[in-house]
Amino acid sequence: MTEKQRVLVVAPGRGTYNREELGYLARHHADKKALMATYDALRDEAGQERLSDLDGRASFQPREHTRGDNASALIYAAAFMDFLSIDRERYEIVAVTGNSMGWYIALACAGVLSAEAGFNVVNRMGSFMQEALIGGQIVYPLVDENWQEIPGRRTVLEDLILEIDALEGHDLYLSIDLGGLLLFGGNEAALKALQERLPSEQDRFPLRLLNHAAFHTPLQEPISKRARAQLSAALFWRPKLPLIDGRGKAWTTQGSKTSALWDYTLGHQVVAPYDFTKALQVGVKDYAPDRIIILGPGKTLGGAVAQSLIQMNWRGLASKDDFITRQKSDPPVLAMGMAEQREMVLA
Repeated sequence: MTEKQRVLVVAPGRGTYNREELGYLARHHADKKALMATYDALRDEAGQERLSDLDGRASFQPREHTRGDNASALIYAAAFMDFLSIDRERYEIVAVTGNSMGWYIALACAGVLSAEAGFNVVNRMGSFMQEALIGGQIVYPLVDENWQEIPGRRTVLEDLILEIDALEGHDLYLSIDLGGLLLFGGNEAALKALQERLPSEQDRFPLRLLNHAAFHTPLQEPISKRARAQLSAALFWRPKLPLIDGRGKAWTTQGSKTSALWDYTLGHQVVAPYDFTKALQVGVKDYAPDRIIILGPGKTLGGAVAQSLIQMNWRGLASKDDFITRQKSDPPVLAMGMAEQREMVLA
């Protein structure tokens, strides 16, 4: 019998269910009818459109499909079902992590939340965010087009955050450290000032994200308080798999307290910066996977994963060209949102 390959599983966050992903659940998970029926029933109870209907639309509607209350639930269902589809005869999952909203998905994958509780948490948080829609997010690169870090860029951007945040009526914070990108979260005045000060880069930055609030910033304190009031710590169990949070802290199967997981998830994780880069790098260093599996939907997280690996020169990866070349021969990263790589993960 072939020895199993060790894998680190990475769950995606918002922005990964787009036009190309429409129909993802129907295409890839028609065999999980019972689970889909459960999720549709929960949406019915909440007075929300069923996931099967959203996923089954004839065309993608950005303002509808990217709303927090819809996008979060679609992404959770797709990613969690992908997790269930990983070939356990071929792969040993040594740890899980995720980007931003992917933390909630990672909790379900690790057994901290049940399949139903995980959906409930994601659906509630997505609804809270959409109803309040406090602030927004802007993305800007730290690296050039070959994924080489631009000298001094991080310091310039960090100084710019402090400069704008010091202005009266302006609230600006680091939101997510995402491989070769930084995401800023702030109120409208701060985001406008930031866009005016950032030079155009790579034909698409600075990029304002549609239907995104100022996630992982102090502006979300009202969301944190609401979540703590409505989501019980009793939903949380001890992890069955190690998982790494947005500070790079590893939660083990034996030493993790459920009350602490609840407190971090609905507290710090909501109102403080999320360092996906560090989470990914800790997962690689501490758990020594042979490969990294990125759950679908979408394929945009692959770049951030690769950039995080390049930063630490993992297995000699030093540039975008290095990564692309390695992916063609013996891919270290398998994204389930990409058809060819997906086939390498499924039973």
